[in-house]
Amino acid sequence: MDAGTVGREHVCEKERTVRQSELGRGRDTAATVAARCHCRRTAATHTHSHRRTLHIILHPQPCKLRASITPGTILILLSGRFRGKRVVFLKQLDSGLLLVTGPYAVNGVPIKRVNQAYVIATSQKVDLKGVKVPAIDDAYFAREAEEKAEDDEGVFSAAKAGGSGPSEQRKTDQAALDKAMMGSIKKTEMLEAYLQAKFSLKNGDKPHEMVF
Repeated sequence: MDAGTVGREHVCEKERTVRQSELGRGRDTAATVAARCHCRRTAATHTHSHRRTLHIILHPQPCKLRASITPGTILILLSGRFRGKRVVFLKQLDSGLLLVTGPYAVNGVPIKRVNQAYVIATSQKVDLKGVKVPAIDDAYFAREAEEKAEDDEGVFSAAKAGGSGPSEQRKTDQAALDKAMMGSIKKTEMLEAYLQAKFSLKNGDKPHEMVF
């Protein structure tokens, strides 16, 4: 439906009501005509909105990275298992999530993904020059398919019941990354202690007035 067609069909509600009244038709008929007029007027808007929503679903774009977050920036986690911990930002993944690490050798935070909405960017940074970040993407964190092997008695094996830990590839990547980052961290006085310290608030603290 082009703009000309929409324009011809769009007759104001008041004019339609007057015309129906002049023909001696009742109020119900006038209300029905007004409702039809409203539907035609909003049809073009609904179509555009639907196309826009469909485009967003089919072509998702990662959220824009905050200007205060750059490679090496130290972040404070605000949610999850490691909330309150400080981590080092490595890069942004295709999904828009942030790739970070403690490093693990410093404060026990492994390589993980976090949402930038749940972090505080500090003014402190770790120099990542010369640090090779492993080739990690979102698929790296997909859980491996569990095998449905059962013993002769029909129960799960003891190894499976105990749960699965990090893969050997993750352990290797973590060890290599920690080793490379520790050299840069030790060059800055008190930086290792800063990464080990856990962030917390006390009664009377005003986060909005703090400088991180």
